[in-house]
Amino acid sequence: MPLIDPRQGDIEDDASSTKLWSLASLAGWVLVEISLPKLALSWMMLIGLPCLLLGAAPIVATAWFSSVSTSVTDIVGGVAPLMVVGASLAVVWFGVRPAFRLAERSFWSLNALAVQPSFVLCREAMRHFIGQRMSRRLRRDGARVAQGTAIAAAVLMSIAAGVAAWLAWPASSWIGAWIDFASPLSLLGASLANSVVLFGVYVAVGSLAWGAADAAMAQPSNLDAYDEEGDGKVWRVAHLSDLHAVGERFGFRIESGRSGPQGNGRLTRTFEALARAHAAEPLDLVLVTGDMTDAGRSAEWAEFLEALERLDPDLRERMLFLPGNHDVNVVDRSNPARLDLPFSPGKRLREMRALALLAGLQGDRVSVGRRKRRPLTLTDWLAPHAEAVETFVRTGRGKRAYDIRTLWDEAFPMAFEPQTPDGLGVILLNSNADTHFSFTNALGLMPAEQERRLTAILKASPKACWLVALHHHLVEYPRATRSLSERIGTALINGSWFLRQLKPAAKRLVVMHGHRHIDWTGRCGDLRIVSAPSPVMGEPYFWIQRFAIRDQGLALLEPQRVELGGSEAKMAEPALAETV
Repeated sequence: MPLIDPRQGDIEDDASSTKLWSLASLAGWVLVEISLPKLALSWMMLIGLPCLLLGAAPIVATAWFSSVSTSVTDIVGGVAPLMVVGASLAVVWFGVRPAFRLAERSFWSLNALAVQPSFVLCREAMRHFIGQRMSRRLRRDGARVAQGTAIAAAVLMSIAAGVAAWLAWPASSWIGAWIDFASPLSLLGASLANSVVLFGVYVAVGSLAWGAADAAMAQPSNLDAYDEEGDGKVWRVAHLSDLHAVGERFGFRIESGRSGPQGNGRLTRTFEALARAHAAEPLDLVLVTGDMTDAGRSAEWAEFLEALERLDPDLRERMLFLPGNHDVNVVDRSNPARLDLPFSPGKRLREMRALALLAGLQGDRVSVGRRKRRPLTLTDWLAPHAEAVETFVRTGRGKRAYDIRTLWDEAFPMAFEPQTPDGLGVILLNSNADTHFSFTNALGLMPAEQERRLTAILKASPKACWLVALHHHLVEYPRATRSLSERIGTALINGSWFLRQLKPAAKRLVVMHGHRHIDWTGRCGDLRIVSAPSPVMGEPYFWIQRFAIRDQGLALLEPQRVELGGSEAKMAEPALAETV
């Protein structure tokens, strides 16, 4: 026997494992290994430039308005020709609107990168401290703890933001002239000070509104009972998530390292169990809520697709997929310090790879947008860009690379339309934050534009019921955690806001997600939430969720649990306590 067996792996396979290394250890490694020039350039592009644009907006706007006002005065006095009016209007139409949009995007970029995560970190840190240190009675009263910590976090954020705005005010400048641009350094300082003041005032007021809204909303709780059985159609939906296919026969997963499964044996057993469950009683749908691969590499996608090809075609046609953070956000599976520059092709390559494969798997069955009130399939929507996508995936560049810059954001939500106006449909969302850093790959964010499209779909089909599927969980579950890292950095940054947007249609919705690798069934007010376990990374089972449509909306019936077992799957009827 050799001294070592390479088939068992070694310490290199545990390099990025969050199961074996603490968050502090990984953070320390990141600080040592990270490329400081790339970090500085990325921060300048992602945070510094938006700050400058936001702070310079009032200076540029007032300088422009001053020059336009002077021209108009001259026209009235008969000095300047009338053509100045036309030129001024053209500037307003073609210049001010794009400038306003650029400033607006800069504002929300800063908000998503710095403000919302800070509020969530403060809130969840207090909740974790109370859960670990305070009395059992206080821990049992989870709703009041959640409300109190939301208000406390809001007050602390408001005070800190107010102090920052007050300190930056003396250096700010709000009225500008074109001569100010002759002193770039002074303009730079004033722009940065302006952005601090604007953000400080916004956060001081906005955080109080967030805290009040979080405290007023229904807090997450375990589901107390499933809906009763009845007559009529029952939809059986197998819910899979976090399958984490690897590209090597003896490969390990990023998160678990050698403490987790090796190779794709668990994935094969999962699909075999799925096929047996479908043969015993046909499934209506199979919903895979992200993380099909472990790092979004082509070899991993190839292994996943080969596993799918072994399934019966009838079962494959019932499967729907959406992207998880491991499919698009992992820069380097072995190095959490690896950083992609915002303009590098790596992130867009993973997105286009995932989009092209999703189109191949479900392109004719899901719609992306509506053209003259008729659904447009993903295949038809992507067809004009197919050549550009193929060229970019093959070469990393292309003459039409600009055409694909917004494809990923515009592709979601994807909708699996109901068979009838009052039937059951599925809305597939992309909840991955736009990160370029392996260490922060798990962050989730729901863009406002995607939420608006989701709302439009719900309004266009007022009688239909929907499964709203995404990868990240909307809120932290009401359960104890061992470390603060389990409470932050994984849920949607703006999950509370997204929950409030879903509230008007909550009775005809059920939200389904993965990401945490554990199952949980609960509710926030009228909105039911179902989390899928990972049959590959966790315990070897998954659930078949059951739904029915009633007069009052979408009914969530008792599910069936499918055990992977050894060589064959076992069907079981679980008690509710097993899922909450």
